[in-house]
Amino acid sequence: MASKVIHAIYNDDDILMHAVKDVRAANYHIEEVYTPFPVHGLDKVMGLEPTRIAITSFMYGLVGLAVAIIMMNFIMIEDWPQNIGGKPSFSYIANMPAFVPIMFELTVFFAAHLMVITFYMRSKLWPFKKAENPDVRTTDDHFLMAVDAGNHDIEKLTQLLHNTGAIEISLIDNDEDH
Repeated sequence: MASKVIHAIYNDDDILMHAVKDVRAANYHIEEVYTPFPVHGLDKVMGLEPTRIAITSFMYGLVGLAVAIIMMNFIMIEDWPQNIGGKPSFSYIANMPAFVPIMFELTVFFAAHLMVITFYMRSKLWPFKKAENPDVRTTDDHFLMAVDAGNHDIEKLTQLLHNTGAIEISLIDNDEDH
């Protein structure tokens, strides 16, 4: 992370969106934006790459489907075949219609749970992790944009942020923390 960061606080998500566009157009690097709720389109305006969590969810669903097929074949056909309702117990294909709900449920179960675990691991959200939120007001009703002030003219950047509608601007020196 940069040694000097400017925190600009906004009180409206629309103003924040326009501010992010203006700051990026002026070729400044936005370290992070903290919001009390998801702001639709903010990731695109910030220039972030699209997420690949949907691809991992699909793969986890395929794993769940494979586990369901293998599990049902072993339990109901190979290990303990039973004549339930006159259905033949010697063929997986003949029993497939009865297995569809189980296949669906395990596909959804694996996709949902493994996707959440992947999200937490990728986001480094561990149990008992200390919050990294720089201003507690961003959990209620304010928005914070952290802009790298590294080698830039701080007065010019502060004026730009003020012109974009920031209600509060502060310079944070991260070298003091270490």
